[in-house]
Amino acid sequence: MNHNKLRFTFLGTGTSQGVPVITCTCAVCTSKDKKDNRTRTSLFIQSSKTSVIVDTGPDFRHQMLREKLNDLDAVLFTHGHKDHVAGLDDIRPFNYLLGKTMDVYAEESVQEILKREFAYAFVGHDYPGAPQINLKTIDETPFTIGDIPIIPIRAMHKNLPVLGFRVHDFTYITDANYIAPKDLEKIKGSKVLVLNALRKEPHYSHFNLEQAIEIVYKVQPEMAYFTHISHHLGLHEVVTHELPDNISLAYDGLQISL
Repeated sequence: MNHNKLRFTFLGTGTSQGVPVITCTCAVCTSKDKKDNRTRTSLFIQSSKTSVIVDTGPDFRHQMLREKLNDLDAVLFTHGHKDHVAGLDDIRPFNYLLGKTMDVYAEESVQEILKREFAYAFVGHDYPGAPQINLKTIDETPFTIGDIPIIPIRAMHKNLPVLGFRVHDFTYITDANYIAPKDLEKIKGSKVLVLNALRKEPHYSHFNLEQAIEIVYKVQPEMAYFTHISHHLGLHEVVTHELPDNISLAYDGLQISL
């Protein structure tokens, strides 16, 4: 498939509390390895013309500054949980400094959450300093942001329908514990699969490590990376050596070009 080279940057790879967890003194939370420091899960997608953030968690501002990301065309949401939307207010510098109203792509159910959480941004221009947002409704129909084509992938986060996204040969799914066979078919052929793997023990709304590995075996990507990782999974260095050769743990700042 011929297309412009895309760069994918893992802005955050941690679960809802991040790693280290406040007050925790476990081996992971006190690790000196930078790869064990995980901000809340987020992804940056960049083509030659377009830049998109998938999810703006509570660490969005810090992630933008850390990676020195100075331009942004759109925000794309997987679902409306706080650890994925809480940083949306920090798009304001892009509004003001770059003169952009931010396109925000989300399902209707997620838009309702955004309107509740950031009500001041949706009352017209009466509220000075509010983020300037242009809501774009998505569902499971493929769409394009700039020159980046996106295929939504339906997954379930316990009882909550969430979206993952396939961009050319790269598929990104976080906060899921079930993907239906018809949606697995949409993923097949991906060179890179990113999937949440919370911990080794079973969890009621996330894939654990064993379940995530099973999905990788079904999809057969060239390479898989696990994200949305809890301190319960273990030390990055240790777990990495336990995984099959074509599976790695993602970490904050990891970049992949395709």
